[in-house]
Amino acid sequence: MRKYLAFSLPLLLAACANQDMSDLRAYVDEVKSRPASGIEPIPEVKQVVGFVYSDKGRRDPFTAPVDETQTAETVLDNGIRPDPNRRKEELESYTLDSLRMVGTLEQNEQTWGLVKTNDGTIHRVAPGNYMGQNDGKITRISEDKIELIELVPAGSGFLEKEAAVALGEE
Repeated sequence: MRKYLAFSLPLLLAACANQDMSDLRAYVDEVKSRPASGIEPIPEVKQVVGFVYSDKGRRDPFTAPVDETQTAETVLDNGIRPDPNRRKEELESYTLDSLRMVGTLEQNEQTWGLVKTNDGTIHRVAPGNYMGQNDGKITRISEDKIELIELVPAGSGFLEKEAAVALGEE
């Protein structure tokens, strides 16, 4: 196979070499015979009228406008705080978005929730357990969701916020 390729390659290259370049010479002669065109003049620069900004009681145009009709939500220290001495549970290292409820389990009149992490591990949780990164304490487990209360930082204190992890499909 290599012998045929070695013999046929020079033949193919020799076939591509056309000594007749009359069409190329005719095109070059036609381009050279065209009359020379002049260079277009540079366009005239138009003067721009300047503007000097003086604030005179106006707001700064580079800051967002403040809507004074809305009241800012300020949370003072209401005494709600996460317990710094409480030992963190394993599901508290995951965000709630990465956790998925995959079912429930009833054992000795106790309902357990089955929660799957993004690495595929399934954990059993009960009311009173914690999960999520905002100190989310599980308050109720039903067949379609796990309800919890998170402590969300706001202002100089914390707010209690309800959250849930719904039953997901595989």
